[in-house]
Amino acid sequence: MSLQDELNRIALENGVQYFGVANLSEATDFIVDQGGGDLSEYPYAISIGIRLMDPIVDKLSHRNERSALLNYKHHAYDVINSRLDMVTSILSSHIQDNGYAALPLPSSKRIDDERICAQFSHKLAAHLSGFGWIGKSCLLITPDNGPRVRWATILTDAPLQPTGSSMESRCGSCSECVKICPVQAFTGRNFVEGESREMRYNARKCENYFKEMENNEQLAVCGLCVYVCPHGRKKN
Repeated sequence: MSLQDELNRIALENGVQYFGVANLSEATDFIVDQGGGDLSEYPYAISIGIRLMDPIVDKLSHRNERSALLNYKHHAYDVINSRLDMVTSILSSHIQDNGYAALPLPSSKRIDDERICAQFSHKLAAHLSGFGWIGKSCLLITPDNGPRVRWATILTDAPLQPTGSSMESRCGSCSECVKICPVQAFTGRNFVEGESREMRYNARKCENYFKEMENNEQLAVCGLCVYVCPHGRKKN
């Protein structure tokens, strides 16, 4: 069994539904700009994803039900992120034991408060692994589960085989995520390679919305763009 097959097996045994490999050579400038030159030393990214529970996401429209929001924050965010971090740690140890370098990246940790971004874009790795496209919500949209997947990434120099390539947008004229956003954070533009995120998404509006909820002693939970996407709701 190849190293890649071993990693795939370990991931699946630990509850991961999506396991892919991305060639990062075409995204070097973006990676350096967001996370620094050290990250560009790794030619490949392993992208793993865990699907969110539909009954939890489907309750997000019930904004007056504290239990629905609490369940989403706990099970669809905190717990899933912890599971992803555990799996990336396990996989990275296995890669290192086989003589290669591996850098697991936190599933949800911000490093830049000004730009409101993490060290590395998990959506980028998933996109380049062939799992989906970047939607008008700036989320990674999968054909089968829409944006109802959380992602994490391992950077590595292990000689792995890419599992796919970037997928063209299938959003079409749909703008459900744009319309439902309570702070109108999305412009409705389709993703364009090389175009800045700000052309499509005002992260500061989301940031201020969450702060406002916290200041009002409310649960800082939204996720309406995750809930409403037809590619995730089509089975309901």
